[in-house]
Amino acid sequence: MMYQNQTVIERLKELFLITCFGNVPVACLGLELRNFIYKSIFKQIDNHVFIQEGAKFFGTKCIEISQLVHILEGVCIDARDVNSHIVIKDGVILKKRVTIKALLSTNIYIGERTLIDDDVYIIGLGSIKIGKDCFIGDNSVIFAMNHILNNVSTKFNSVTKKEIIIEDECWLGHGVTVLNGVTIGKGSVISPNSVVTENIPPYSNAEGIPARVIKSRQKY
Repeated sequence: MMYQNQTVIERLKELFLITCFGNVPVACLGLELRNFIYKSIFKQIDNHVFIQEGAKFFGTKCIEISQLVHILEGVCIDARDVNSHIVIKDGVILKKRVTIKALLSTNIYIGERTLIDDDVYIIGLGSIKIGKDCFIGDNSVIFAMNHILNNVSTKFNSVTKKEIIIEDECWLGHGVTVLNGVTIGKGSVISPNSVVTENIPPYSNAEGIPARVIKSRQKY
């Protein structure tokens, strides 16, 4: 019997270990205990990973965490849904209360040395790829799903699921929202509280609701 991406036994083992060791303070060897114990339930968890007490994980057999990743208090990473997969590469920092949730058949990838600030939500029914050396400001939302509302015969639960790509070296300010099907080109900067509904070319500054390019950062 499957519990979405897991058997019942796998889910019970995951729940038991995270309940027992997930809240042990770092000062009481919690970091060392989690690094050792979690290797038995994650698809991959490398050495030198910092997981602060209070971080929650679901569907760990479909989560890969590379070395030197920092995961702070209140983070929730969820890959329970069938065929979902979450990859977090070297040196990523997930600050407090970041939520990463891969819905049905979704891949979420976060590239090397990217920093995701407090209270960010990354939720995918479509896949999400965030490149390396990016910054995602606090209270931002990256949401790869949209309800279909323009057809009166469409059921309320009908949705589109298009991939979101944030290329390398992008900077998203406080409270930015990135919607379904968008690509933000390499080296772009999105001003605080903007809503990105369309593709942004590489090396652009964009702002507003919806976000529009206000200037290029290219050097000629």
